[in-house]
Amino acid sequence: MLFNKQASNAVDTTYSNFKSNIVKRQTAEVPVASSPIATRGQQVSTGNCAAYPFREDHSLDDQTDASGSELERTQEEMTMILGSPSDQFWKTCAVAKLGRNDDALRCRESSNIQWRNWQKNVALKSQRCITPLPSLPKEPWNVTGKMQICERPKCFWKGCRGGIHREESVHHQSFSDVTLQPEVKIHLTGLRDDYYLNILDWNSEGLLALALGSAVHIWNGEGHDRMGSIDLSPWSNYISSVSWIKEGASLAIGTSEGEIQLWDMVTKKRLRNMVGHISVVGALSWNHCVLSSGSRLGHIHHYDVRIAQHHIGTLRHKRAICALKWSPSGKLLSSGCIDGLLNIWPYDPGAKFCQPLKVLHHSTAVKAMNWCPWQSEILAVGGGMNDGHLHVWDMDTENSIQTPCTKSQICSLIWLPKTKEIATGLGIPKNEVTLWNYPLLTQSGGFFGHRCRVLHLALSPDQSKVFSVAADGTAYVWRCC
Repeated sequence: MLFNKQASNAVDTTYSNFKSNIVKRQTAEVPVASSPIATRGQQVSTGNCAAYPFREDHSLDDQTDASGSELERTQEEMTMILGSPSDQFWKTCAVAKLGRNDDALRCRESSNIQWRNWQKNVALKSQRCITPLPSLPKEPWNVTGKMQICERPKCFWKGCRGGIHREESVHHQSFSDVTLQPEVKIHLTGLRDDYYLNILDWNSEGLLALALGSAVHIWNGEGHDRMGSIDLSPWSNYISSVSWIKEGASLAIGTSEGEIQLWDMVTKKRLRNMVGHISVVGALSWNHCVLSSGSRLGHIHHYDVRIAQHHIGTLRHKRAICALKWSPSGKLLSSGCIDGLLNIWPYDPGAKFCQPLKVLHHSTAVKAMNWCPWQSEILAVGGGMNDGHLHVWDMDTENSIQTPCTKSQICSLIWLPKTKEIATGLGIPKNEVTLWNYPLLTQSGGFFGHRCRVLHLALSPDQSKVFSVAADGTAYVWRCC
């Protein structure tokens, strides 16, 4: 009997302790503020939103400080900042008489309601304070552009209705201050207002290629006749670069999907596809039968179109490639990067681990870039929006010859051999084509008429005409000599 009594007391004691622990846990346990499952991916903020403005690239990296971004604090961290909701309720429940289960239940329900209300208040504050990312306009898929010659004064194009035309003229000091009208004006649809594309080229046979959306339009630069188009709309969102081979009528086309296609414009047949990039191919340049291509991921691929295994070499930048140009001698390749680096590479397309011969630094992206046709060691580079200077480099000495300020973003650049000038396509605020004497680099004239930045320039094979394309959807043919 003694053994049974002791066993009974032990059992009663264990159950009593168990019941007491349950009551204590019900009265004193505070709900957990957050858990890995409940708060995974949540972003809560209670600070001043004006203290965390988004920059142009809307990068979240720009919002962190030494103590960490409030946008990245979890609900558990916000509990530590704001304090637990209504601590008085927890204390009241802890000292309440819980002799009956219904009293404990009512206290528990009251505390849970208060906890849920606090959670809602935190959520509302976070919704009001977190700065939303600006919504980007949805771009139409597979837009096929068009080119149409402006027939004044009966043009029905927007901006030309009613015979209203902005002043379109060329003022050239070397012509005794004469003012000339453009030879032709063309309206464009499907043109992408993208500073980093290279979608215009004029070949040695007088054919002009311009990419509008997912199609490349071919024009006769002399007679202004439409020679046809290549539409890649079933396979490509948009065409990002075009380049004619130096000898012949073969056109290389780079796409937004990273593909490069080679077309014969005489037979209108595709010769081959060249793959290797997985991002936008924004720049192309020929060196005889070797085609070099630059992508947004910073890779430069060399393709020899004479052989079946055409990929023969690769160069690398850390950031996106904006421009790519082989020198007239074919011995040097210049590559411009979005981070302001200008690399000069030797002609060794088959090298696996090639290092640049020269690395020049600029304050903005290197996009507008071209070699001098009659001095193969001279390279002209246009500064971006925060620079605005025209840089002319001598690659033999690595010295900048002159750096005149244009007070505008330089979007495009070509050399004019007959007049020994440089033509620059400018952006805001001028939106014009400016001519510069070389080597003094003094302003000698310009072409006026565009309403938006002049994104692309091309020179005719006889070097007497300039084709300019602006973001306002207009193109002009100017007689420069």
